[in-house]
Amino acid sequence: MAGFGKWIGGGLGWAFGGPIGALVGFAVGSLFDGNSGQAFNSQDRSTGRTTTEGDFKISLLVMIACVMKADGKVQKAELNVVKKFLVTNFGEEGALEALQILKSLLEQQIDEREVAMQINSYMNYSAKMQLVHFLFDVALSDGEMHQSELSVIERISSVFGISQADFESLKAPYFKQTDTNWAYKALETEPTASDEEVKKAYRRMAMKYHPDKVNNLGDDVKKSATEKFRVINEAYESIKKSRGIV
Repeated sequence: MAGFGKWIGGGLGWAFGGPIGALVGFAVGSLFDGNSGQAFNSQDRSTGRTTTEGDFKISLLVMIACVMKADGKVQKAELNVVKKFLVTNFGEEGALEALQILKSLLEQQIDEREVAMQINSYMNYSAKMQLVHFLFDVALSDGEMHQSELSVIERISSVFGISQADFESLKAPYFKQTDTNWAYKALETEPTASDEEVKKAYRRMAMKYHPDKVNNLGDDVKKSATEKFRVINEAYESIKKSRGIV
């Protein structure tokens, strides 16, 4: 599988099998010789429940395809926007590899619930939240959140078992320009909370989103998790400033 070091060479475990394995088998096979299945064996070869870096990144590409297909059409402009997202998060080389696989995924019929259920079966909660965080980044990378995209992300999050509070926390920073309570939602607390309750909420969320929780998913993913951690700090600082908390 030379040429796909960052996306498949990162090691695949459970993503070899199930619906994701079939989708990626077709994608990689067609990229090699136009004959799906010969370059990639999509039989269920998963041997454990540990999520590798490769499992996470391939799952991300499949989920990105679901979001991009949300409105029933994929335009070249969208691919350019997603390419910028991939370059920002995974570097030029990784982005080019990912785009080749993604373009093939976009040509396939994807059952979003089926693939989300496979991810839910193997990926831990912190990794699933990071995946949803990436999907929000993709949806808003063109500067606008379309309702169709938001609906797909919400359905995926529901299958992942992400709590409503955690979903709203992930979503809140992307709507800070229109939602005056975004910082409270990011910290999973209320504007009526006492100063002490706000401090406790911040400490709880700082632990929940600490980048070390996704250490096993590679430096690129940890870098993005660090950004979410920064947003939690930003939300707390925003509340402290508005309340005059020292």
